[in-house]
Amino acid sequence: MDINDLRSIITVAGLLCFLAIVGWAYGKNSKKGFEEAANLPFAEHDDQGAMSKPSHPR
Repeated sequence: MDINDLRSIITVAGLLCFLAIVGWAYGKNSKKGFEEAANLPFAEHDDQGAMSKPSHPR
């Protein structure tokens, strides 16, 4: 076993990890969580005073 065999094994392992992440991201079970995360910027919050006063004047 030389360095090229090790490089090939690492490349194949990296490809398998990539395919596993892609499968997880596009799986049916992940869709609901991703949709909730995508709508977070549009959610209304009760923090009315958070942006009312700047911390320092410009």
